[in-house]
Amino acid sequence: ARKKCEGCGERGACMKRPKTGEAMCKECFYLAFETEVHETITAGKLFTRGDRVAIGASGGKDSTVLAYVLKLLNDRYDYGLNLFLLSVDEGITGYRDDSLETVKRNQIQYDLPLTIISYKELYGWTMDEIVKEIGMKNNCTFCGVFRRQALDRAAKMGATKVVTGHNADDIAETVLMNILRGDIARLKRCTAITTGEGSDLPRCKPFKYTYEKEIVMYAYFKDLDYFSTECTYSPNAYRGYARVFLKDLELINPTAIIDIIHSGEALHVREEVSMPVQGQCKRCGYISSADLCKACVLLEGLNKGRPKLAIGKKVHEVEILCLHVNMCQWMIETYLCVILLFQSKLLEEKPTTTTTTTT
Repeated sequence: ARKKCEGCGERGACMKRPKTGEAMCKECFYLAFETEVHETITAGKLFTRGDRVAIGASGGKDSTVLAYVLKLLNDRYDYGLNLFLLSVDEGITGYRDDSLETVKRNQIQYDLPLTIISYKELYGWTMDEIVKEIGMKNNCTFCGVFRRQALDRAAKMGATKVVTGHNADDIAETVLMNILRGDIARLKRCTAITTGEGSDLPRCKPFKYTYEKEIVMYAYFKDLDYFSTECTYSPNAYRGYARVFLKDLELINPTAIIDIIHSGEALHVREEVSMPVQGQCKRCGYISSADLCKACVLLEGLNKGRPKLAIGKKVHEVEILCLHVNMCQWMIETYLCVILLFQSKLLEEKPTTTTTTTT
């Protein structure tokens, strides 16, 4: 017989929820998913009635589900928000042009206004042109810096807040990456549900405690229209090492993702440790802890025909990065060895049954 849903106890279960392990029917899963996002929004006091909220839309699963759920919750709980989609065209042929077609369909499906801004328009360069200059090794550095600033620049044209589809997996990966890099400044703020509080444009993460697997399941069962192809230039990203490690941890213990986030939240920097002071870039006015923001430094290198100077690493810095990568691989291998030893120990301790025959 089909197992009953642990939510309602009436309908048959059709899935095992990744976050809790509960057997659920689709209807109960939808309600649990949406209610948890609503509780995250209200507990974090993310919005104020009348806010004009820009939803960072890439066409991928996270931003598509975010747009759908945020519109749903805005209507259901009467948040009083003015929502619109905001997309950044990085200029990646065969990837971003296709995903933007998905965003345009979402605009019609969800009846939300759409604004699209491009790297070419803002910086005079597309990512395809940048990769031709610098190669495949450091392209994610340029894209990440330019994308964050592009979202903020575009949103300032009419938004009071920006929301992004960063999920629990993303945040846990960022905690691990900042630990491996020894980046105390970013480690302190990477678990914050809202960044830039007190500034002109706070940025919020309603999916902070939402598992990536559950977002995929929600999109699948709701039959949402999203783009699922990986970025052409992302396979070499440093984040990949943290992602592999996190997925191995999740196999062992599904609560590992939330545990890492809570650990990051509990970290405190000693008062005597000097932290970078956030100011403004002298050239573009964007938030920066130096005279020039990272985007301006990278752009200056590109325009002068010396792009690698802005991201160049000294020999000892390269050695440190290699050490971090090796450390991450060692952690994964050690964890897997521990699990194998634990499993073999269980097999040794398992009682054996003997059969005796009498004649």
